[in-house]
Amino acid sequence: MYDVIIIGAGPAGLSAAIASREWEAHVLVLDEFPKPGGRLLGQLHQEPNGEWWNGIKETGILMDKAEELNIDVRCGISAHHTEKTADGFTVHTNEGTFDAENLLIATGAAESAAPIPGWTLPGVMSIGAAQVMTNVHRVRVGDKGIVVGVNVLSAAIARELQLADVELHSMALPAVNPVTKDHGDPGKVMDGLVRIAHLAPSAFLRFGSKFAKAAWVRKLAVKFYPKGGVKMWGMPIHIRKSVVEINGNEEVESVTICDITPDGTPIKGSEKTVDVDFVCIAGGLYPLAELAAVTGCPFQYIEELGGQVPVHNEQMETPIEGLYVAGNITGIESAKVARAQGTVAGLSIAKQKVKDLADIEYRVDEAKQKVKAIRKEASIQFHPGIDEGRSKIEKAFQDYSNVT
Repeated sequence: MYDVIIIGAGPAGLSAAIASREWEAHVLVLDEFPKPGGRLLGQLHQEPNGEWWNGIKETGILMDKAEELNIDVRCGISAHHTEKTADGFTVHTNEGTFDAENLLIATGAAESAAPIPGWTLPGVMSIGAAQVMTNVHRVRVGDKGIVVGVNVLSAAIARELQLADVELHSMALPAVNPVTKDHGDPGKVMDGLVRIAHLAPSAFLRFGSKFAKAAWVRKLAVKFYPKGGVKMWGMPIHIRKSVVEINGNEEVESVTICDITPDGTPIKGSEKTVDVDFVCIAGGLYPLAELAAVTGCPFQYIEELGGQVPVHNEQMETPIEGLYVAGNITGIESAKVARAQGTVAGLSIAKQKVKDLADIEYRVDEAKQKVKAIRKEASIQFHPGIDEGRSKIEKAFQDYSNVT
């Protein structure tokens, strides 16, 4: 019987394991990927202050600490079911069952689909898959490609592909359909671009983004957006062009692009063919929360957090006694926020073990404040209104607690 089983060896899971183990908790970390690190393994970008964020290096730091503390981290193990028991929790995996008094689910996020005609051809992949192939497996995804979907995630990973000497023709919107209506809306996409313009290498773009925070300025920017796109890192970003079809017989050979109106309507007769051999589709991220659902945790839909998230409080506790969550399962944010949340969760779990020690009470409060500070200083926000979203989920926890 472990004190805690942690599902997910990403930044949240590993940080939680370290924080709880430092208080001598008996910890088991499970992850289905062959290596620990989660999404950290694929991350490589330059911060606004000029420093480089290297996910592999950050993973190494966490794993060195985990090994120093003799934390049991097992990879290649897939957890497919969890259940609440009289003594705690049972986790069902492809390697048998494991029991613990507490359970932390830190499964992260998954990519949303953005289907367009031809998207089942070999050579079409999610933007996250391209990141993993390039930065983790060191596999070249193709010679020349295009990114379909303009958002925070696709902009960051497109830059990573460029750094790996992968040629990208451009970034453009997906054709509008019932699934992609938000991703294909130039106005909504412009709202997202404003949140990452401060990362652009052009001082002009960074300066202009300050004015674009006003809604009427963004509307004008969409209306008069350059036909040739706005270049970031030498790559055109189009929000007045959409990819309407991916072409090829047995693999990707080209895409068909057309001009669109400010509301996303295709302009007939503007279609052009662009030769590419791979396509990256970026539909955004959503919390990967199925295991929390089967454990009986209540959920709340909060758009600012990326979708359905488990009800939880600032201590990362859910209404299910002994069940905790941390990282992107609680809402889509950066790896730094996930790591800080993991520390909170680990300390909250340890607090149950050591009970009323003033020092750990202080450490939990300190860790909670650090989460807020990191969130405030984040160079990239995946969703607007993240603070409002966090307030909503905290209220949901309080409402649920009052009812039960």
